[in-house]
Amino acid sequence: ILTILGNSAVLATAVKRSSLLKSPELLTVNLAVADIGMAISMYPLAIASAWNHAWLGGDASCVYYALMGFLFGVCSMMTLCAMAVIRFLVTNSSKSNSNKITKNTVRVLITFIWLYSLLWAILPLVGWGYYGPEPFGISCTIAWSKFHNSSNGFSFILSMFLLCTVLPALTIVACYLGIAWKVHKAYQEIQNIDRIPNAAKLEKKLTLMAVLISVGFLSSWTPYAAGSFWSIFNSSDSLQPIVTLLPCLFAKSSTAYNPFIYYIFSKTFRREIKQLQCCCGWQVRFFSTNNSAENPVSMMWSG
Repeated sequence: ILTILGNSAVLATAVKRSSLLKSPELLTVNLAVADIGMAISMYPLAIASAWNHAWLGGDASCVYYALMGFLFGVCSMMTLCAMAVIRFLVTNSSKSNSNKITKNTVRVLITFIWLYSLLWAILPLVGWGYYGPEPFGISCTIAWSKFHNSSNGFSFILSMFLLCTVLPALTIVACYLGIAWKVHKAYQEIQNIDRIPNAAKLEKKLTLMAVLISVGFLSSWTPYAAGSFWSIFNSSDSLQPIVTLLPCLFAKSSTAYNPFIYYIFSKTFRREIKQLQCCCGWQVRFFSTNNSAENPVSMMWSG
């Protein structure tokens, strides 16, 4: 619910001010699309399976669930990587050079991200790698246990780990360390000035927001990655089902954090959300048969 409502608000505000969106903000929209796509395509099936105490459907639904998770997961990771690189380029370039990152450039980058993610997602379907159930039995993912059982599984997991996890994560860390150093040097240069320029404050705020988004994603998925690597080198039966379930749930929660971060750091997003609330309140009062103050629906939306 939080994921769908929060990211729907992000998409609604982006559509409303589409002509005013800056190039890097398109990556924020893409991240919201990936988050809401994961919630809609995967979470209902996982919730129903949890209530059923067993996976609903057969192998086909298991492959579908794992493919969607891998597709949107890689897309989110690569989007965060692209955001970090663009933030680094903007921070370390002059204003004239930073303007070269146009909307068309970012659109091409987003297209590449989706094609790259789709390629990795369909590879297990064509024979390189495998999809299979999680140890706790109510969701599916990459078959980590195949790491030692076959050279096919070994090569796929190793390649995926390097190209979809390690390199993007290292790129994100390196870019934000570079940005932090640049901002630190810039503040040292202007420390004798009583008033810090508004541009420097905005740059610092945007960078902090991007860092928190990346930290939230990586922190959410780290316990799951640790559990997955445990199952690579050890039997899944050595862990209690609850130990493998909780990291998976924590990882899925990563899709709900970003709208709250935008709301805290973006005045524009807060203003647009308030305008959406006013619009929704007006619609409910208009269609309500009882417009008095005692109408609970009208009172709720007005609040």
